[in-house]
Amino acid sequence: MSAATLTAPERESTSTRRGPAASGGQTKKRRRAGTSKRRSLGDRRDHGSGTLYPVTNAKGEQWWFGRWHNGKSRPNRKIGLVRTRGSREGLTQTEAEKRLREMMDAEQPKPAGAEVTIADGGERLLHALEAKGRKPTTLSTYSSTLKTHIQPPPLGDLPLHEVSPDDVEELLARMRRDEKAPKTIANTFKLLNQIFVFGKRKRWCRENPCELVDPPVVEPSTDIRFLSQAELGALLRAVDPEKGLFGHTDRALYLTAAMSGLRQGELLALRWRDVDWEASKIRVRRNYVRGHWVTPKSTSGSRAVPLADQVAGELDRHFKRSAYQGDDDLVFAHPEKGTVLCHSALSKRFKKALKAAGVRPVRFHDLRHTFGTCIAAEGKVAPRTLQEWMGHGDLKTTMIYLGYAPRKDESQILGECFSEVARSRR
Repeated sequence: MSAATLTAPERESTSTRRGPAASGGQTKKRRRAGTSKRRSLGDRRDHGSGTLYPVTNAKGEQWWFGRWHNGKSRPNRKIGLVRTRGSREGLTQTEAEKRLREMMDAEQPKPAGAEVTIADGGERLLHALEAKGRKPTTLSTYSSTLKTHIQPPPLGDLPLHEVSPDDVEELLARMRRDEKAPKTIANTFKLLNQIFVFGKRKRWCRENPCELVDPPVVEPSTDIRFLSQAELGALLRAVDPEKGLFGHTDRALYLTAAMSGLRQGELLALRWRDVDWEASKIRVRRNYVRGHWVTPKSTSGSRAVPLADQVAGELDRHFKRSAYQGDDDLVFAHPEKGTVLCHSALSKRFKKALKAAGVRPVRFHDLRHTFGTCIAAEGKVAPRTLQEWMGHGDLKTTMIYLGYAPRKDESQILGECFSEVARSRR
């Protein structure tokens, strides 16, 4: 048996027996000296970094040995001669530790799925999420992020077990140089982290490099746009319900959006059964996003919103004009086909109506912000209630509207607080 494969006690006893003839006292003295030396140099190391210890042979030379666990066995290797004080030969403890790490890396067996690349792992993750019943819209978002930002080389071609934290940081840095939106960068990092979590569970890799990288920070945006009541009135007047194929549909849609706070997908998915005339409620039960019928955006998305008298009257007139009046028919259906409205065509008609009304350009989604700011401005509805009406998962999102809500008495209160300053100018 070679010295490199012996355990420390076996080598010590063997080297002692092989040494020159000596008294029993000298043998015990040598063994005690070697043992004492090993305890002082072979301090406990971090978990997973192996064990480094010196061994004294029959000639009185000390050699570094390393032992570690690679998942299948416990290799025990001779590393090099221990450098003594004043000598240039041999290895210091720091150099021996470095050599041990190199030996561990060289002999480390590859994971069972060593051939699985990031691109492959991402695709397999999406299949697993689909099997778990994840929303089609979520899968579509993940798929787009994967194909656009993660799968392209060089990162996408790397096996999972070879990716380092530096590779992850380089991806984030490159996206910042390309001026990608902070939220896009954050979402990419989250998906990449999910891939490695999934890969570790499948034993395609042993480490998750994302754990050693600071996640991107996205500052919440408080910049919103909305229409004043005068602008909303001008928009509605610019849409003649008697003209064009979509006139009465668009007018009812714009008014309902601004006075209910429903998202565009929730409005497009609304059925006549969801309009509760007796209870004066609009019940939000589903959403239409990217060609898929899904549940509302969050658990708080399924909700009941008050049905204002103006909206009820407009919807009643729209109902009487519509050819689709069944409980399961869409409220805002295509006037001729009864199908869901086209998102792009709807956006074009909305922009055209804004221009005809002489109103500054805003997005259709800003009608939802119009609802939030108008309700908050009145101050008669508690923020928690407004949160429920709008289907926000977090009250912080709802509180943004309070900062945009014009209060009629605020200027007066502020003036009274500084009344002495005003009198001093006279």
